[in-house]
Amino acid sequence: MRKFVLLTISIGMCFSFGCAANPITGEEELMFDRDYHNDIKLGKEIAPLVEKELKGKIPDQALQDYINGIGHKITRFSHNPDFDFNFVAVNDKSINAISLPGGRIFITKGLLLKLESESQLAGVLAHETVHVVARDTENMMSKQAGLGALFVLAASQARAQGEVAAADIALQLVTLKYSREYERTADLGGMDYMVRAGYNPNGMVETMQILQKEDPARSSDFFSTHPSPENRIDYLRARIQSHYANSVAGTKVGQEDYQQNVLDRIKNLPDSPGR
Repeated sequence: MRKFVLLTISIGMCFSFGCAANPITGEEELMFDRDYHNDIKLGKEIAPLVEKELKGKIPDQALQDYINGIGHKITRFSHNPDFDFNFVAVNDKSINAISLPGGRIFITKGLLLKLESESQLAGVLAHETVHVVARDTENMMSKQAGLGALFVLAASQARAQGEVAAADIALQLVTLKYSREYERTADLGGMDYMVRAGYNPNGMVETMQILQKEDPARSSDFFSTHPSPENRIDYLRARIQSHYANSVAGTKVGQEDYQQNVLDRIKNLPDSPGR
């Protein structure tokens, strides 16, 4: 049986409780730490653990630069562009995207291979950007007794103590499930971000339609951490009609760009399984 030093940590030794306003909704929410700069520090510490859990970076710098560039187009229009945003494509074959406190965002090869356009990718990255800006991971950690304290100490101890199972720490973050309320806010706020960045909002609807066609058993990672896409398509379509009906023309879809910069490059990797 493996030993888990984390389970013996006293919760109160790391954080003082407080409230902070969610910049997306304006509502006051319980936070262990009200300073987002500490989110950035935490994210930097745990990012290598999560990246390893997700099978490491896809070994194609041009692909990474393309995805990171799209992400940064979006973050310029976020409520707080000062987070340490970094968007990374990872080798994991699951269909998923994960955001860490502070701005580290991962998108899996499995999801990239399902998408068909730059606007769809922008929708995914914008959704995860809202989670970062709204500090949803920090909020969920605050609500789940001791989880925040465990993650903070995990980062510093994972390298120093052989007893700590780093993979288990990363796995807890990868499988962290947001509430339907948080996901709806990330969908609608993300749509606003992507439109401001020049992308067609229908890309987010199309992504949900793609995911809706997936077998839940095959896509268990996504469906275990996100609400059903079917339940989200209606309010996304309503949002387009009420907010963006007159501004969709001229926004970017980018199907050819995505094919060249993502799909073709993944297919050309030596170990790529193809689409």
